[in-house]
Amino acid sequence: MIRTLLTAACSLVLAAGLHAEDVKEVTLKPDNANPLAYDAASKTFTVKAGQKVKVTLENKATVPQPHNLLICKPGSLQKVGAAANALLTDPQALAKDYIPESPEVLFHTKLVQPSQSAVLEFTAPAEAGDYVYLCTFPGHWMIMNGVMKVEK
Repeated sequence: MIRTLLTAACSLVLAAGLHAEDVKEVTLKPDNANPLAYDAASKTFTVKAGQKVKVTLENKATVPQPHNLLICKPGSLQKVGAAANALLTDPQALAKDYIPESPEVLFHTKLVQPSQSAVLEFTAPAEAGDYVYLCTFPGHWMIMNGVMKVEK
């Protein structure tokens, strides 16, 4: 009986450890030389379809700018960027964290102020593809974007 309980307990501990390893942790941050772009290490990352993902957006740039993070459907950079530009005429844009209402947007953070960070946890899409991510604070999206590669 004790042997069975010990075996079950060890199995649970091992399973919990394996589950924790399945989470892909990524940190994105602005480039120090160009705070309107992601640093080189933040331009792309790869996850498995259906994998748990934890993305930390660290806003520690040398220029005090707020940033957000939107993860969007493949091929949607221009469409979401145009929707972000259209927010400039919306008096509620700041209250909306400059996040456009679009079916292309899958996941997003709020605006992250300088010296702050935000964590975005989600399950990667089931479909393989190059999912774009970007900051939609005014004027940022054209340079501050990258790719989350989802592989089967």
